Amino acid sequence: MTDMTAIAPARIRLARISPGRVLGFVILALGAWVVVFPYIWMISSSLKPTDEVYDADFTIWPRTFAGVQNYWDVLVGQPYPTFLLNSLIVCGGILAAQLVTAIPAAYALAKLRFRGQTILLGTVVGCLTIPINVTSIPLYLGVVKAGLLDTYLSMMLPFLVSVFAIFLFRQFFRAYPDSIIQAARVDGFSEIEIVLRLIVPAAVPAVAAFSVFSFVAHWNDLYWPLIVVQSQEKMTASLSMMQYRSEFDINYGRTFAAATVVTIPMLIVFLFARRAFIRGITMSGVKG
Repeated sequence: MTDMTAIAPARIRLARISPGRVLGFVILALGAWVVVFPYIWMISSSLKPTDEVYDADFTIWPRTFAGVQNYWDVLVGQPYPTFLLNSLIVCGGILAAQLVTAIPAAYALAKLRFRGQTILLGTVVGCLTIPINVTSIPLYLGVVKAGLLDTYLSMMLPFLVSVFAIFLFRQFFRAYPDSIIQAARVDGFSEIEIVLRLIVPAAVPAVAAFSVFSFVAHWNDLYWPLIVVQSQEKMTASLSMMQYRSEFDINYGRTFAAATVVTIPMLIVFLFARRAFIRGITMSGVKG
């Protein structure tokens, strides 16, 4: 006989599933597919020869498998470990400099009181609206005069200070209790000790959120490295994909294989930092 006691809870669960929840699930599933499909298309194209990439009849699995050749040309035919290392050095150096400069500045704007604070904060917000394209010519001229072309420093120089990081950390630091800071001052803590021993440990979610933003943005950056890099030895991973484009033809199979290789580190970074990233964005946006 059928055990009615086992069927009853299942019926109750089904009854609790409202049409609104089903519709929400369908919308989220469609949104996820829209986001994931370009990545699936990229991986699929990296396994095809160029003529099949142009084919109007799209198929996920290639009719002519060229993945081995495409990835061999990328990983063996080109010094991609060097390109990836260059990107890691540039992104890591930029992130370290941004954290060192942004955390003290954000703490000062959030917790200290001084003349011109409002004007300084307005300047920070105003700088958020200035793209690098506006300042690229004077920056390039300065790099040339300093003899820094085709160096790691030239790729990092425009991004060593991040006004976005200052604003993000300020929003997070504003929620930190003033009573704890005052107690630390009474105990003899200097402002630097307060930042290093109290503020920074509490700001790990915000730091993780910004680290993901910074890493992804500068890993994908093509504009500035294209201006200052002059040799293959200093090419970043994103810039290296330009090598597969000739005047008359583009090998799309190898280009998509290179793009897949380039995006893997970003996926790894996000997968490891996703919880802290979501927490940091939520806390920085809701508090303060």
